[in-house]
Order: sequence, then C-alpha cells, then structure tokens
Amino acid sequence: MNLSIAFSPYIDTLWIAVLGGIAAIAALATLLSRGKGSVLRAGLLALLVLALLNPSVRREKREPLPGVVAVVLDRSQSQTLDERKAQTEAARDALAERFARMPGVEVRWIEATDSSNGDGTQLFEALSRGLADVPSDRISGIIMITDGRVHDIPGTAAALGFNAPVHVLLTGRENERDRRVVLHNPPRFGIVGEEKTVNFRVVDSAAGDEAPAPGNRVRVVIRRDGHDLATRMVTPGATVSENVEIAHGGQNIFEIEVEEIDGEITGANNRAVFTVEGIRQNLRVLLVSGEPHAGERAWRNILKSDAAVDLVHFTILRPPEKQDGTPISQLSLIAFPTRELFQEKIDEFDLIIFDRYRRRGVLPVIYFDNIARYVRDGGALLVAAGPDYAGSGSLYRTPLSQVLPAAPTGAVTETPFRPHLSEPGNRHPITADLEGAHQTPPAWSQWFRQIEANVEEGSTLMTGPNESPLLVVSREEEGRVALFLSDHTWLWARGFEGGGPYVGLLRRLAHWLMKEPALEEEALTAKTRGNAITITRRTMGDNPGPVRVTAPDDSTVDVPLAEKQPGLYEGSLQTGLLGLYRINQGEMSALASVGPLDPRELTEVTRSALPLSPIVEETGGAVFETGEAGDVSVPRILPVRSGGTYAGNGWIGIKPSTASVLHGIDAMALLGGLLGLLALTIALVGTWYREGR
Repeated sequence: MNLSIAFSPYIDTLWIAVLGGIAAIAALATLLSRGKGSVLRAGLLALLVLALLNPSVRREKREPLPGVVAVVLDRSQSQTLDERKAQTEAARDALAERFARMPGVEVRWIEATDSSNGDGTQLFEALSRGLADVPSDRISGIIMITDGRVHDIPGTAAALGFNAPVHVLLTGRENERDRRVVLHNPPRFGIVGEEKTVNFRVVDSAAGDEAPAPGNRVRVVIRRDGHDLATRMVTPGATVSENVEIAHGGQNIFEIEVEEIDGEITGANNRAVFTVEGIRQNLRVLLVSGEPHAGERAWRNILKSDAAVDLVHFTILRPPEKQDGTPISQLSLIAFPTRELFQEKIDEFDLIIFDRYRRRGVLPVIYFDNIARYVRDGGALLVAAGPDYAGSGSLYRTPLSQVLPAAPTGAVTETPFRPHLSEPGNRHPITADLEGAHQTPPAWSQWFRQIEANVEEGSTLMTGPNESPLLVVSREEEGRVALFLSDHTWLWARGFEGGGPYVGLLRRLAHWLMKEPALEEEALTAKTRGNAITITRRTMGDNPGPVRVTAPDDSTVDVPLAEKQPGLYEGSLQTGLLGLYRINQGEMSALASVGPLDPRELTEVTRSALPLSPIVEETGGAVFETGEAGDVSVPRILPVRSGGTYAGNGWIGIKPSTASVLHGIDAMALLGGLLGLLALTIALVGTWYREGR
C-alpha cells in the first residue's frame, strides 16, 4: 500500500501561477505593513492558491509480484557423460525443495539441448526463450546446472537484458581426463584415384599421475568408408600429415581414430571424421563396331551424350586381306591402331565395347587374350551381339570365351517379341526401375532378333521368347562383363511402336560395368535428414534381416528393414545424439552423420568454469560444484536487496522483485474540494474586512 499526494487543478496552471504571484505580492505588502492579522491574511492567501491546485492524498492498492528465478538445465550431449546426468537430476531436486520453502519466488525450469546445426550448447538462447514473457524487473536470478561447456555466452552482462545475478552449479568431477583428434583444414574434394593430404593432431586434456608423459606415442587408425587403411604411431600435440586415396566418386568418408586414454570420460571424440567428394575424371570408353548397321549410332549417341565419358570409336569397314584395287589414300581416314589400343594402352580404358564385331583378321588372337586379362584385372567388357555371335567368326571362339558369360548355340531367332525382366532383373539396379517394365506386357516396343545362347555364369536380367536369355551380366575376378544377345536396341532409340527406355538401360549398364557405387547389387547405404537416419539395403537375395546401428556413444540398436520393392529394403531410426553412426550387417557397413561430422559439442568435454566465469563475475554471481552424484549439495538461497555481490560462503543470493499489480486507488482531498475553497475564500474576505475596520 503506497501513499502519495496528487494535484488536480481547477483552472489552468498558468492562471494559478498569475494568481499566486498576485497573492504573493499582497501577502508581502501585508507582512511589510506589520498590521494586525497580517500573518493570518498571508497564510490564508497561500491556502487559497493551494486550494486552486486541489491537492489530495492518494492510496494505491498494489499486490507485489513474485520474483522469477530461471533454473537452466543443461541437457546437451556432454551432460550425458559419466555421472553428470545423475548430478543434474539430484541438483534439480535439491533446488526444487529449497524454492518450495521460499514465498514470493516463481521458478522457471528451462531445459536446453544441443543446437541442431552443431553449434554446441546454447543455454542463453534457451534462457531468452524461457523468459520472453517476463518483465526484466521481475527477474530475480539465474541458476545454471551445467558442465560449463557453453557456446553462446554473451560478451557483457548488459546483453542479457536484465539486472540479476547469474549463478552456476558445475557438474562433473575434478581432474577429468579426455583425448581427442583435431583436424586442420581437411580436404573437401579430390580426383578419384589420386591422394589428398590431411593434417591432424592428437590432444590430451588429462591431469593426474596417469597422464601420458610428453613424447609418448599413441596408436592412430585411419579408415575409409569404415575399412582400415593404415595404422600410425603419433606423438600427442604434434601435427601429423597423412596421404589418403580417393577411392570412388561421391562421398569418401574418412575416420581418424586414436586409442583411448585410461580413465577418460568418453571415447566419442577419439575419432575425427571428414568427407572428401570424389570427382571422376572423364571415363574412357573404347567402342569397336564390326560393321555398319542400323543400330551402330545408338551406342555412339548414348555415350557421346554423357559428359563424363571420353569416347574412342572405330568401325571396321573392310578386312585387311580384301584386295579390290582401291587406292590406299581412299581406304580410311585413320589406320586402326590395334597394337596401341589393345596392348600398350588397354589399361587406360574404363570400358571396352564390341558392337556386332566379327573376327575378320583385324585383331590377332593375342589381343583377345590381353582383353581377357584386362577384364580379370578390373576392366569392363560389353558385347552387343548380332548374328556374328552365332557364326564361325564369333568372339566366343577367341580367348574371350574365358570371361564371356554365355555360349552361343549357333541359332538365331527372328520373330517379334517384347523383352521382359527376369526375376533377378526385377531386383538388379540396372533394370529394376526401367520405365514400363512392370506392366503386362511391358510398355515398350517389340524386337525382332535374338541370338540363342546357354548361360554359363552370371545373372540373366532380361529375357526374350521362351524365357531365353537376352541380357546377361557377370563378374570376372576384379572385372565385369555384360552380353547383349540382340542388336535391336536401336528400335527403342528410333521410337518404333513408342520406343522404350534405351537411355536408362544403356547408361546404367555402362556405368555398372565401370563400377558406379550407386549401381551395386549388394549395397548398404544410409542418409540423414535432421535427426532421422534412413537405411537402405539392396540385395539380390531374400530379406536380409535387421541391421545394427552403433551410436556415437557406442550404444547399439537393431533396426528392422521392410521391403520397399523387390530387392530393396528400407528402415529408419530417430536419433538423439550428434555424431557418426555406424550401420553394419554382416560384412557390409555404412556410415551416417547426424549434424556436422565434427560437432562442437564433443570438441571439448571436460568440465570447466572458465567459459562462464566472466558473465558470472560481472553479474555478482558465483560458481559452486554440485559434488558427487551420490552426495550432491547445493548452496543455500537467500534474498539480497542490494549490493554488488550475490553470493558468499555456502549461499547464493537472488534479488527480490520490485514489480507489482495495481488493483485500485483511493483519493482524499486535503482542502475539501470546491466547498473547502469557498470556505477559505469567505474566511479570507472576512478576516480582511474585520481587520480593516
């Protein structure tokens, strides 16, 4: 309840000032005359002027508002380490008990988690959101229960927007030990097959007698896509350079993991992860056409349209033994460099294609043996067969028979048919998603020729009449081979009867042969979106069962997979931790990163009061340790009305609130309103009249 004096003038204050001046002159004249009753007349004049101001006593009916104390609970990933979570819960319960016995205090419990973009612990951002509806004069204090690793600390106390102490209850233990790997500007891009240099450093933030002595070496393992590449012994604190090879196009995920130190609080930051985007140099393809035919340009056009392919194309127009008197200068624009292509530079090609090629003495038998060796060593061979494959000049009657997956029977079927996908073809990434394949009949045009053959190895992806093999693919040691037993793919390219998906089919076939990772028939991949991991398993077999996911804290969970389409299974997992997740199923593995690959939250995990100390000292707060998880203690909480320090030995202070709610105002006129003014006027006139007689 507050008392105050208020004025409500009856007339304009300017006129009151004029009348006050006249009254002052009259009162002064009266006092100077020293006549009888002069003092009384001067007093009455003053009261008359005061009455014009209409003074009144006001009494406000106010209800004081409780002060708001914000208790910020650090729920970041580093707070799950060791005993910190238990310490936080115990400190919260102790504070709740203390505040329950304090009248006039409202407690706001605010929970702060990791930043979703990897910027670390954002306690002050959570504090700002939690107090957005609280006036600054109601904020009595802030108590943060944290390990001290906070990443959004304001530069000054003025930036907080309120004047109240900030106190910290520090979780964790003394002399915590940790070891981590620090990367220095890791590479982001690289050419496939080349090496890039990565610089890293092992940092020990350990204390106590068991800390490694300076100069001791520790073991570091370097991995690519989950597979070990090298093991090194390095000295903590020293910068180490290591060359790593970019093995394939797309993301190459590298890990550098250091062995744990005895007693460290977590091994989650003992490995650093970075990705290098593999960029392929143009793929080199050699296309050898045995003779001109209607479909020859289909292969040439599809390969030339791919910006990632460098194409070398030769067409054999006539055998060398043919003698018809044509001048040499008119026979060809360029000689066929057989020795250069098939002996000296054969390993420089990523794919060799024979399109309706028939043996005509152009290539010696030894060159076919070179091609077979090239395939077994990791090369790729595609044979687009025509009637030539069934005759005496067939490529199967060369050393290439060692790697070709089907033997010709010598028969050629020339009847209309629509190609179909076989059971393996419905699962294989080359053909599984071909447009129109899953309609009956398939929504593409007919072909009119098929070379009959017996499949000896590999998988038949497409079939012709009577389920006879049409497209066969196989693996030969390190290389791959594909055999197309028809030369009528060009009908799709020409749009005959609506055509067919020749671009997708031929391009995928070529890229599978050149080992495009996205076209592997047995593959395990994982993608992240926010905190969700989507796991995809492609297989040519039956349901592969669940996959095991290992979180950054080394906890594991089995994720079931459901069939999305034949040969493609998918599962998902909602995560709560930032960092690298490992997905394993048998010998297959994949990696997925939730948040940045090197989250700030796990950069430094040992507890520390240093980051928060400046803001705590500037606001007059203090830092107290919570103690062990089984014996947590919190300081006493006392109201402190003024002063620069809000903490002492075993206690912390909060500011009482100065805010209140106004419920009403009672006013009482001091001079009785207009009646009082009239009475004063009559008294003044009467006094003057009486004294004047």
